[in-house]
Amino acid sequence: MTLSPQLRSEIGALVEPQLVRTLEELGFLGAIGEVNGAVRVELVLPVTQWPNLDVLEERIRSISPGASIVVRSMNDEERFGLRNFLRGAMQAPAGPGLHDHGADAKPKFLDKLSRTRVLGISSGKGGVGKSSVTVNLAIALSQAGFHVGVLDADVYGFSLPKMLGATNDPIILGDTVIPTLVHGVRCVSMGYFVPDEQPVIWRGPMLHKAIEQLVTEAWWDEPDFLLIDMPPGTGDVALTLSEVLPRIEMYVVTTPQAAAQRVAQRSAYAARKIKLAVRGVIENMSYFIGDDGKKYEIFGSGGGKQLADELGIALLGQIPLETKLRNGGDTGLPVMISDPDSDVAKAFTALAQTVAKQGPARVYRQELKLV
Repeated sequence: MTLSPQLRSEIGALVEPQLVRTLEELGFLGAIGEVNGAVRVELVLPVTQWPNLDVLEERIRSISPGASIVVRSMNDEERFGLRNFLRGAMQAPAGPGLHDHGADAKPKFLDKLSRTRVLGISSGKGGVGKSSVTVNLAIALSQAGFHVGVLDADVYGFSLPKMLGATNDPIILGDTVIPTLVHGVRCVSMGYFVPDEQPVIWRGPMLHKAIEQLVTEAWWDEPDFLLIDMPPGTGDVALTLSEVLPRIEMYVVTTPQAAAQRVAQRSAYAARKIKLAVRGVIENMSYFIGDDGKKYEIFGSGGGKQLADELGIALLGQIPLETKLRNGGDTGLPVMISDPDSDVAKAFTALAQTVAKQGPARVYRQELKLV
């Protein structure tokens, strides 16, 4: 049996889902040979229990049916080479003749000309469903064909890994974090780095450093959207994010009741005070459809519209109160996945379309410079 000269190039051109680069670029493809009349393909991975191993094996066998696939872990030199490749790929150009792969180089998605839109999902207080909105909006954007990342910046009340149903921890390559990939969304959370029952008791400088590292040292690549699940209120984390992510667009989640609306209003005013664009209001738990088909406004009505009018921005969506949405958060199977035809899933799909159509808050043009 003679191996086709194109076999390596075809397998090497396969794109790894987690890192969105080819196997050849990543150094994931080892030797390809023939053993006992069958093709033998060696995969060289950072860890043998690589999250997408089954996907890679399936794709390789679609090119070479019956291929024998063996996996080995990268050695230190290979892991360092992968780290350098990822750092170089994730960073903005350092300038003519410069090659800066250090930890201080700026990720390209932070550049003002980047296509990435950073969406801060915020609220004035807890309990309004901000994290549920973040998770399902992220999945809805991914299902619409966008590349999406989610950063769980609610350091004291992290919940996104469980709500997304993420079963794998991020992979650490030196100073680079490879986020988990679940339902088409990349996710990084403080919940991956501390035990579930352990409280985070940190002062401002420690919070600042942790958030900065999660933003700048994770393999976000250059997504279309990076959603930030903000902590409630207007404390240290919000201030840090405004410094690390100056292009962040704020979306305020509230419930229909007047008390929640007044608290959310303070959150929006705080965002404007630190020069962040407030793009819209999302009203959660807006109404409940009973078995009789009637709409019940359990938490009152009008709070989202009133808040939007007072801020001079749009009410972008009204998310119904459904048990399926709560169940999805508890079981790790978001409603966008478990029941995409439900009313609440359709509301998130419409919300994603509205957010995407808004476009970025500011349009930066390279030729517009102050001299």
